[in-house]
Amino acid sequence: MMQMNIEPETVKAAVITIAAVNVLAFLMYGADKGAAKNGAWRISEKALLTVAFLGGAAGSLAAMKIFRHKTRKPAFAVGVPLMLALQAVLAAAAVFLMTRASAF
Repeated sequence: MMQMNIEPETVKAAVITIAAVNVLAFLMYGADKGAAKNGAWRISEKALLTVAFLGGAAGSLAAMKIFRHKTRKPAFAVGVPLMLALQAVLAAAAVFLMTRASAF
């Protein structure tokens, strides 16, 4: 069986990175909602979906609910929750593999 040696600093860095991406996503959605209300320059839908895909789906979904933003567009209403589900499965798999590897 393959042994994985994952340092605690690596895990900490991964958690901090994912948290930062989610905060960034939340702020981007909030800024875009503010811009939409004021008729100002907007953040592209591609950028909003990209940050959600890159690990910020939880922040994106929270912002969609709190700011009531992008909730009617199928790419967001369906895509962001699916991205969140995928990210949750990947995180659970990573935790499972790390705990399993440390047991040996």
